[in-house]
Amino acid sequence: MTLSIRPRRSALYMPGSNARALEKARTLNVDCLLLDLEDAVAPDAKELARNQIVEAVATGGYGEREVVIRINGLDTPWGEADLQAAVTASPDAILVPKVNSPADLQRVAHMLSIHNAPDTLKLWAMMETPEAMLNAGAIGSCGKDPAVRLSCFVMGTNDLAKETRARLTAGRAAMMPWLMTCVAAARSGGIDILDGVYNAFQDTEGFAVECAQGAEMGMDGKTLIHPKQIDACHAAFSPSEDEIAWARKINEVFELPENAGKGAIQVDGKMVERLHADMGRRVIAIADTIAARG
Repeated sequence: MTLSIRPRRSALYMPGSNARALEKARTLNVDCLLLDLEDAVAPDAKELARNQIVEAVATGGYGEREVVIRINGLDTPWGEADLQAAVTASPDAILVPKVNSPADLQRVAHMLSIHNAPDTLKLWAMMETPEAMLNAGAIGSCGKDPAVRLSCFVMGTNDLAKETRARLTAGRAAMMPWLMTCVAAARSGGIDILDGVYNAFQDTEGFAVECAQGAEMGMDGKTLIHPKQIDACHAAFSPSEDEIAWARKINEVFELPENAGKGAIQVDGKMVERLHADMGRRVIAIADTIAARG
């Protein structure tokens, strides 16, 4: 079986009010672009940002990059207009801020259907409130409902720290229970999950450590606030040469006729189960997609 998986190792926030940033985004070696109408845009620049994002996305030129528009919440003065504009622009996904429960996503999905948004337009959910942490499992389950369109969680660790008064310290001990809960919730719904941002973008060593931590937790990638973070992010979330070679080897061995009915076999002195072959196919799919992009 051949898998086709879209890597989401890096997701860079770009303020919609910055026309130069929207143009530069077309040249950056990043997997996902989060074109922002919310936190990065001042209230008096919301309309300008919306118009510039619509024009930029409609113009295209972003290549293989996954284009996502983060709208303002529907309970704000700008949310509904943002949503309508995003449907017009036709990005890959819409990022919904401050999702507290499945009802928040269901409401947005219903509005997408009213505006005749294509089925290919997906929803991403910001997980950044205490309510979201308490309802993570239920929110993740929306990934099983095609009508809701949910395909990715995005951790909003800055907002989560603000709302809970937890401190963002090295190692993120206070955040760890919530991060792992959201990883489990995402996997239960069959969706991806991206780690929160690292604020000190000049601290390359600290950033690399946090990327490695996110990869160990099972995150699919990390959200970024500066282009200089892209390379270290890709290094952490891309399969290594050893991982790729091992994945190819165990799949080749399981595909041998004599192993067709076996649930576990020995490879290089290690017992390997078919679930390891399944995991390996995902590694191979990601590696092949990355390699094809050059």
